[in-house]
Amino acid sequence: VHICWITAFAMKSGVNLMLPTLKKAQERGAEIQLLVGDYLSITQPEALRTLLTNLPQVEIRLYQTYGRSFHPKAYLFSHETSQHVIVGSSNLSHSALTTGIEWNLHTIDMQTFEQAMEEFNRVFYSENTIPINNISIEEYEKRYKEANRVMALSDKWSEAEEVGLMYGTESKPSIVKEEKTELTILKPRPAQKLALDALKETFQQGYDKAMVVLATGLGKTYLAAFFSRNFKRVLFVAHRDEILEQAREAFLHVHPNRTTGYYNGLEKNTDAEMIFASVYTIAQSQHLEKFNKDAFDLIVIDEFHHAVAPTYNRLIEYFKPSFLLGITATPDRLDNKDVFAICDGNVAIEVHFLDAIAHKWLSPFHYYGIRDEIDYSQIRWLGTRYDEEQLTASQLQENVVKKIFENWLKYKQTRTIGFCSSVKQATYLTNYFIKQGVKAKLLTGGNTRGERKKTREQLSQGEIDVIFTVDLFNEGVDIPTVDTLLFVRPTESIAIFTQQIGRGLRLAEGKSHCVIIDCIGNYRNADRKLRLFYPELLPNKKWVPEHTYMIPGTDCVVNLDLNVLDLLKEMIRKNRSYKEQVIDAYMNVKASLGRRPSYLEMYLQSGFYDINIAREFGSYFGMLKQAGELIVEELAAFEKYEHLLVEIEKTVMTRSYKMVMLKVMLERGAAHWYKAITASEIAPSFAKYLAHPTRSHIDKIDLTEKKVISLIERMPMTKWSGSSKGLLYFENCKFGFNVEIEQDMQEIVYIWVKEICEFRLNRYFAKKAGKANLN
Repeated sequence: VHICWITAFAMKSGVNLMLPTLKKAQERGAEIQLLVGDYLSITQPEALRTLLTNLPQVEIRLYQTYGRSFHPKAYLFSHETSQHVIVGSSNLSHSALTTGIEWNLHTIDMQTFEQAMEEFNRVFYSENTIPINNISIEEYEKRYKEANRVMALSDKWSEAEEVGLMYGTESKPSIVKEEKTELTILKPRPAQKLALDALKETFQQGYDKAMVVLATGLGKTYLAAFFSRNFKRVLFVAHRDEILEQAREAFLHVHPNRTTGYYNGLEKNTDAEMIFASVYTIAQSQHLEKFNKDAFDLIVIDEFHHAVAPTYNRLIEYFKPSFLLGITATPDRLDNKDVFAICDGNVAIEVHFLDAIAHKWLSPFHYYGIRDEIDYSQIRWLGTRYDEEQLTASQLQENVVKKIFENWLKYKQTRTIGFCSSVKQATYLTNYFIKQGVKAKLLTGGNTRGERKKTREQLSQGEIDVIFTVDLFNEGVDIPTVDTLLFVRPTESIAIFTQQIGRGLRLAEGKSHCVIIDCIGNYRNADRKLRLFYPELLPNKKWVPEHTYMIPGTDCVVNLDLNVLDLLKEMIRKNRSYKEQVIDAYMNVKASLGRRPSYLEMYLQSGFYDINIAREFGSYFGMLKQAGELIVEELAAFEKYEHLLVEIEKTVMTRSYKMVMLKVMLERGAAHWYKAITASEIAPSFAKYLAHPTRSHIDKIDLTEKKVISLIERMPMTKWSGSSKGLLYFENCKFGFNVEIEQDMQEIVYIWVKEICEFRLNRYFAKKAGKANLN
């Protein structure tokens, strides 16, 4: 049995009414997924707590609307013999489910159910949703209390929860089908050839998963098609039907004699050699079970940064392909969730857009940073973005729009895409530009596909000068002739900013470069996004912006207005220290997981990929202490055994041997791991670990027993004991730590040491495996 509910609001009255039924379903082993929204902060935190406390086996998520209208009400039920969809007006409140006047439609039509399930999963796992846990409820409750302080309606909402709330404007992001610019390509481009070589090497090294990061415009889908030549059956997975259509065309161009089919809400092809599947359909248990676990030799996941663990992990854990390939232009998830871990941290190759420009694979750009006159310190920050209503009111001021237009006239070339933060702003700017005699058009998710295609063609052919949009061109859309990008929105996501820059970097006949006009104000990330243009800058290194800057190895120029320069210098001066940024990143990961992350989870999910916690804090647990995250018992253990943690964290690793040896020692448990052990006791597990195909080519050793024992005694035992200043010993063929860990602290220290060991082994082998060298 599978139960899926999506409602705009959840009230205590409705939760209490339905809780007995849900608890019975949970006890019977039903798979239950519940999604509610935070629109206008009507959902009551206590309702969320009740669900979390009483339904521990249920997956509950909160849709964060950020001001966008959110009014779905649907109840889906799937049994072995039947499927039911109830769609209507009833939210999860007592009045809506009992005495209120509500209209709900019930159907058992299979096709309707399939389409509803696909749409439910699309929304349930969208980037706007977060898992419900104690931390996320606390964060939501702060917003709830603030909203109710300003607009105290909560007492009435349970009885008339939607009065006056039903008619908000909606703007659904959409994707336009990419132009068929590659249909004459039958052999890999240079960047694709480089990536294919890297994939071949990683495959030969024994890896069965890899991620490829190629900048927008380098042909990720064709890369996957070329790579699939070595595999018989292929499953290509994406989150949008438009992407699946493009992929099928690309794969058929490379493999014209292979059979193809779709697996989505409308078509269920299980027999084709190449199947193009919507993740929201195929990842459902009843659909996965239609395939054998080894049905596919190669699985390709497109736009890999969308690989949200709950959906994709179900698919990844079910299938056992010879190889899993993730392809993306941006490895960072828009919500900072982990992507690297899905492919075991194995990045076969990463080609940044600046690398591609240096190799003449993409167009260079001239960047102009102009002063944004809006004072963002006066606009409410909602955790991940600015309050849309307050922001829009500031953006539509006459002086703000006039300055945008003047700078556009000053720097523009022939064809422009203008990226806005709301439909209201995009509409206002379109009308203003038209009044100035400019041929401008507005494109939103409200336009039909035909209208969007026609407008794109008009821009491409020079019939119009500028298209204003919100997020229509983030993914899957390219107009190669676009030579000007206009950013009139605060950059809240570096990943989105990178994607949008890519819209102007396609090569095209007669196009020498792309102009980027960017409004820089005192908003969050204003200084951080410009670090993209300083690739040699380490994350913790102070940045000194310059009026004009040539990006080394490219024909790209960064120009900053003098008043922008002054603003950035002031922002940098006031910036938090690197330590504070790391702790802030830790808190974000903790909020995402709903618990304290392990050392490795912190590294993989924080976005600080060059982080050096040992250098900054002594150890990961030193960072936790500074962050105020250690409880009383942990503080006592840290104070007593900090020297031990620091030694394990900082000991030099020219080879993996020290940590492999420690890993084997840890297998003896919390009470014995640090005690005396011989090389002969360590040797079997030591050799087995290094003999794994993903590691054997990195640290090659002679696997005969005597040779392994000799290596352990000669290298990690002798070297580590000699450099540890007496903390470790190696005497009479026995190796151990010169510590005695108090019994009530053994479990704490054991877990901490395991985390450090896991982290150091992961980073060692990931770095040694390396990325393909562009040079």
